[in-house]
Amino acid sequence: MRIQSYTTKLLTGIGSLLMLSLFSSCEKVIDLNLNSAEKKYVVEAVLSDIPGQAKVLLTQTKDFDEDNTFPGISGATVTITENGGGTTTLAPTSPGVYEAPALTGVSGRSYTLRVTAPTGEVFTAVSTMPQKVLMDTIYATDEFFFGENMKVVNVDHPDPVGLGNSYRYIQYINGERKTAIQIRNDDYSDGRRINSKLFDFDDDDDDEDKLKSGDQVRIDFLCIDPAIYKYWFSLIRSATGGNQQATPANPVSNMQGGALGYFSAHTFHSKTMIVP
Repeated sequence: MRIQSYTTKLLTGIGSLLMLSLFSSCEKVIDLNLNSAEKKYVVEAVLSDIPGQAKVLLTQTKDFDEDNTFPGISGATVTITENGGGTTTLAPTSPGVYEAPALTGVSGRSYTLRVTAPTGEVFTAVSTMPQKVLMDTIYATDEFFFGENMKVVNVDHPDPVGLGNSYRYIQYINGERKTAIQIRNDDYSDGRRINSKLFDFDDDDDDEDKLKSGDQVRIDFLCIDPAIYKYWFSLIRSATGGNQQATPANPVSNMQGGALGYFSAHTFHSKTMIVP
């Protein structure tokens, strides 16, 4: 599974958005210096119960007026340690990318990520892999929304008894990953069957981008720990402007040491279908 660099892009502009929001109600024109923001390391790390998915991407934020290319940071030392178990060193495979293809996680166990940057800074994070839940079915329905008909992918799956189960859905249409962040927890569905409709409003409104008959759909289904759910939820609500009342801010991260980003130990399940 490829770690998505759009996380770094989103985090880069948040500091500048925060500054702008502080002056949004002022009538006086103020020239803001947006070119000297402190650069921060961004860690995007995943570990799943499937071989070949243990991967860490290390980049840095950029100033507001710089381009949206984020070269990887080489020369770091990256390890993942199982609580009460061994430590695995992830090998560099390309600039800023560190992998351990044979490393897999186990539900119920906690894992500690440690990243030592080339500058000597150390970043750590702990994530516990949840109980694995499998999707039962994925299917498309016709929905009427915002004055138009659209096809929407549905995901049905059970929810284990006991609060704290959280899920992330990653949608691919004809091989293209959709940008919408789709998450859910069981605060209002504990122990019951869950149906999630994957509305996608983050892409262009071109007809070519809309789901239609004959499209191939793949859903990657991740069972994530509550801290990672909080990360994605806060990213939606603040970083992407999902909450009109919220001041833009960095998402709530499980990273320690001053880096942005996240470390997610999660289970993985995937299903594919052709839209009828």
